[in-house]
Amino acid sequence: MAALPSLQRTILRSSRTAKPSNFIPALFSVYPLQLRKFAAAPNFNSRRFGSTTRANMASKSHFLDTSGETDPVWIHTEPYSNRPHFNKLTEDVKTNVCVIGSGIAGVSVSYELVSRGVQVVMLEAREILSGESGRTSGHLSSSIDSGFTELASKRGKDGARLAVESHTYAINRIGEISKELGIDCEYRQFSGYDISQYPKGQSEHEDDVKEFKEEEKIMNEIGLKASFQEGFAVKGWDGKIDQRDALTYSGQGAFHPTKYILGVLKWLTQQPNFQCYTRSRVMDVQEKGLLNKEVRVSTEDGHTVTCVNAVEATNIPLQKLSVVAELKYFRTYCIAIRVPKGSIEDCSLYDSADPYRYVRLTACDEKDNYLIIGGHDHKVGQENEDGSQFDELEAWVRDRFTQAGSVDYKWSGQTLEPEDYTAFIGKNQGQSHVYICTGDFGNGLTHGVIAGKLIADEIMGFENEWSKIYNPKRIPPLSKVPDMIAHDVQINAQYKRFLQSDVKDIEDILPGSGGVLNPKTKTPMAVYKDEDGKAHKFSALCPHMKGVVCWNGLEKSWDCPVHGSRFGKDGIGIMGPAKGNLSPADEAGENLQALAATA
Repeated sequence: MAALPSLQRTILRSSRTAKPSNFIPALFSVYPLQLRKFAAAPNFNSRRFGSTTRANMASKSHFLDTSGETDPVWIHTEPYSNRPHFNKLTEDVKTNVCVIGSGIAGVSVSYELVSRGVQVVMLEAREILSGESGRTSGHLSSSIDSGFTELASKRGKDGARLAVESHTYAINRIGEISKELGIDCEYRQFSGYDISQYPKGQSEHEDDVKEFKEEEKIMNEIGLKASFQEGFAVKGWDGKIDQRDALTYSGQGAFHPTKYILGVLKWLTQQPNFQCYTRSRVMDVQEKGLLNKEVRVSTEDGHTVTCVNAVEATNIPLQKLSVVAELKYFRTYCIAIRVPKGSIEDCSLYDSADPYRYVRLTACDEKDNYLIIGGHDHKVGQENEDGSQFDELEAWVRDRFTQAGSVDYKWSGQTLEPEDYTAFIGKNQGQSHVYICTGDFGNGLTHGVIAGKLIADEIMGFENEWSKIYNPKRIPPLSKVPDMIAHDVQINAQYKRFLQSDVKDIEDILPGSGGVLNPKTKTPMAVYKDEDGKAHKFSALCPHMKGVVCWNGLEKSWDCPVHGSRFGKDGIGIMGPAKGNLSPADEAGENLQALAATA
């Protein structure tokens, strides 16, 4: 293990068996002056567990709170106004670990480190929970999107076993923490069901049943109790379409993700060895030194966090290529539709479509629950996002669950798919003190909790068997090389947008919409026309690898089809791997972006 600061060495000697609450007196006795100064730093105000609402909250950019124009169902019972607000980083600071990102991965890593007595500073580019953790479907699954038969063919049966073990740990860990901290977040466990997308009696249905039986066998071999049940139907499925027969498995779960994350964050803010700064966009993470290395995390405003280790819990690392080139980037869609309480079984339901549909319940009010249905995934920037995806999901639900009522929420999110079906969690490629968590593959919530333990263990010098499958420095299996080459070809083909123009003239753009204007003799321009009809121009070149962005009419964002970076209608960066914003191309664009950044 690399040399550690004296504070961490002291912690390491005493943290292996002690409970989180036992560390605080010891920390103050070891480093009283440093930690008291750290704990007293004025980095957040007090309203909801230590915060106040800014006076101009009503006028701020929506993209500071979430990465889309639409709102997810989670704000129904946990609105944006409930979230704490922290100050910007306004000076250089030193800490043991700098965690970048305030979603499920960042908060989980922080919790596991802080509870072991490690000093942590968290940085967030926008507001707390403004990324994909706030736009998830909220399901907790130990079942892998690819299926364990396919995973075992790429990572071996032992790799499949470790995947089940780690995701099962994550589901249980959320329950443990929510109970310990008293977080009321709808946490519960139930069964998961895989069903055929085809009606019973069709040959394709029988093909799916055959695959379910193969999956049942390997699931039981690697530790996930499963059984195929012929004729099984979910309670509440009363539509005419008959898709009976299911692969059933236990130990799955669900919760309210933002209530949970905010609950853990509340505990963190009460600890003297944790500080959080929002609106502090990270632009560079560099390891310095030869023997006793340190990491310097630099923000957009020119301030630096100097630390022993840094964790990029940013959904996708803020870098050019490396693991970025080993991922596929997808948009995914969800609706929340009212159903009478008790009318549909509380479970996780997945069909065999590619992309598949997924179903679960969450609370609505005294009379109804919300049935969340998601799916219709497609690659970022490579399909027209006009809302038809929601129509397809709604029709699917109503054909099968006739008691469905009104659709109250519609939203989309982003998911990243690794070529070998396994997330990247651990030390980044080419680095020894910078850690990443990326490649959620539809299981971002459990991967985030896995990252909490795995990264904390590695930083503290403890061996963890899970690193065998999640190590970002792993070499992809030879069987995936053809897929990787095909993916690279497809990605490079997106540069064709240099030769395309979405509109011929700015007048073609409707108010509240946008499009790329591509004059043959000039740089492509991303033009957003506000509701009053005023045009705001930005460079259409993604600052990551210079791909030409596309207008996402559903979320009113600019999306890059090359590596999935996204920007608000005002050009503000909302999704990496791009670090910065789209460059304003006129005064109106500059003013709009400045207004959004300072609201």
